[in-house]
Amino acid sequence: HRPHPGRARVSDGSERNIVQQSPAGGCTATQCLLLLLVLLLLTVRNEDENRAGKKSQDTKLETIPNCEACTKPTVDEMRLWAQSFDKLMKNPAGRNVFREFLRTEYSEENMLFWLACEDLKKEINKAVIEEKARLIYEDYISILSPKEVSLDSRVREVINRKMQEPTPHTFEDAQLQIYTLMHRDSYPRFLNSSIYKNLIQTGSRSSSES
Repeated sequence: HRPHPGRARVSDGSERNIVQQSPAGGCTATQCLLLLLVLLLLTVRNEDENRAGKKSQDTKLETIPNCEACTKPTVDEMRLWAQSFDKLMKNPAGRNVFREFLRTEYSEENMLFWLACEDLKKEINKAVIEEKARLIYEDYISILSPKEVSLDSRVREVINRKMQEPTPHTFEDAQLQIYTLMHRDSYPRFLNSSIYKNLIQTGSRSSSES
C-alpha cells in the first residue's frame, strides 16, 4: 500500500516519519518553524524591554510632584515673590508657578534638578543616597541626558570625584550654580511674564470682590 503522507517505507517494509527538505538546501520545515518562534519571542521580549525602559526613564525622578502646593496663594504671597528670588523659592506655591514659567521657556529641568538636590539633602540612608545621587547624575548631569543642566567644567569635575562616594551634598556646587542661573536669567523674565502678571491681576480682582 502507499505510505501515509509524511512517512516513507524503508527496506524492512515498515514506515517511518520523514521531514521534507525545503528547496535550495534551506532549513527543514521544523527548523524554519523553530526559527520563526525564536524571532517572535525576541520581538516580544524587545518590546517589553522597551516599554519597561521607557517607564523607568519617565519615572526616575518624576516622583517630584507636579504641584507642590495645592492651596491657592494669596495676593500678598504673590507680591512677596517680586521682592526677592529667595522669597519666591522658599514658597511652595511660588516654586510651582515659577516652574510652570520655566516650562514655557523649555528650562524646567533647572527647577527639577534643584528640587531633586533638596530632596537628596534630607536622606540619611546610605543606599538611598547612592541611588538618588545616581539618578540625579543620569537625569541632569550626564551629557547624554535630554534634561542635562548647564554647568561649567570645574563643577562637573567636582561632581565626578564626589560620585565615587556620594553624600547628601554631592551636588551642592551644581545646585548653587543652577540657583544663581535661575535668579539672574529666568527670574527677571518671570516677573515681567503674563503668567505672573495675570496671577496678580486675578488675585487682586478676587480680593476686591470679596
